[in-house]
Amino acid sequence: MFKGHYIHSIDSKGRIAIPAKLRKYISPDAEESFVMLKGTEKCIDIYPRDRWAEIETRLEKLNPFNPKQARLIRIMLDNAQEDKMDSQSRILIPQELLDYAGIKNEVLVLGVLKKIEMWDPQEYEKYKLKSAETFEEIASEVMSL
Repeated sequence: MFKGHYIHSIDSKGRIAIPAKLRKYISPDAEESFVMLKGTEKCIDIYPRDRWAEIETRLEKLNPFNPKQARLIRIMLDNAQEDKMDSQSRILIPQELLDYAGIKNEVLVLGVLKKIEMWDPQEYEKYKLKSAETFEEIASEVMSL
């Protein structure tokens, strides 16, 4: 499972190296390929291809005639793109996704269980401060279930 955060630079072509401490959790079944899409927050979600297959299986079970479910399918897949790591463990992030997340030069790479998120570092700090509840309050409520 992916965990931890790392600050990296993005090169002029829009490539970012997947940190070695995260790469060790990528299954050989992913074949070094990733699917990238807009996150539900102002970030980029990056799934190893084998983990993305789990999401696709869930999407396939949705009813395309249900307006909410059809909208979710369309919006998730609208910007989804696949790329394979190069010999320097970099993936190419599409400019459209970089713009969505507000990422320019620096990127915060965050391990989030089955996926990796990429954030503009300042946006991530804003996100962490946005809840009126403290971390302890949220942990107490969520983890006591």
